[in-house]
Amino acid sequence: MSQTPAPHNLLVLGFGGHARSVGDVALAAGVKRLLFVDPQTRPNESFAGFPVHAKLRRDLAGDWWAFSALGDNGLREQQCVSAPFPLATLISPDATIGIEVEIGPGTFVARKAHVGPLAKIGTGVILNTGSIVDHESIVGDYTHISVNSTVAGRCRIGRHVMLGAGAVVIDNVSICDDVIVGAGAAVVTDITESGTYVGIPARCVTGG
Repeated sequence: MSQTPAPHNLLVLGFGGHARSVGDVALAAGVKRLLFVDPQTRPNESFAGFPVHAKLRRDLAGDWWAFSALGDNGLREQQCVSAPFPLATLISPDATIGIEVEIGPGTFVARKAHVGPLAKIGTGVILNTGSIVDHESIVGDYTHISVNSTVAGRCRIGRHVMLGAGAVVIDNVSICDDVIVGAGAAVVTDITESGTYVGIPARCVTGG
């Protein structure tokens, strides 16, 4: 795919740690105006000179797009579904995107991330800094592929999956919905039941 043009005005929902990465990539991608909304903001908070408000202003003029900056998969889905404007897709200029890649709305592709050819990335996905989703893999909606984690070729990753930092999923492996894979774990066989998986090779330590 060609790089998705950045919106001119972007409403960022949330102002936690992930929102800083979202703001950084948004500005690098060409967004001209940011507005952050977070009910837990402190007085006079800002990012790169752009304001953070506790409530959404109802008088916004112009062509606005929305983006959920929440790391929690379930809460991010709620925000995406109820967003007051169309969902933007944010792709860092220094991410690498292969040919015939599909990337859904509300998805964040961070700095130095790589998406291989023919991969399909769903709605509201986070592909965090340095992560890899290789050729022909599918990542389901509202999944988080964390920093420096790797999904090898022809994998199938379900919805609401959390792949921890530095985790690896080897080629042709499937992970069902609602799975947490711990940091540094190696998934070498299909995961067919929801739960939390840790270790090398990854083993279930809790039920769904």
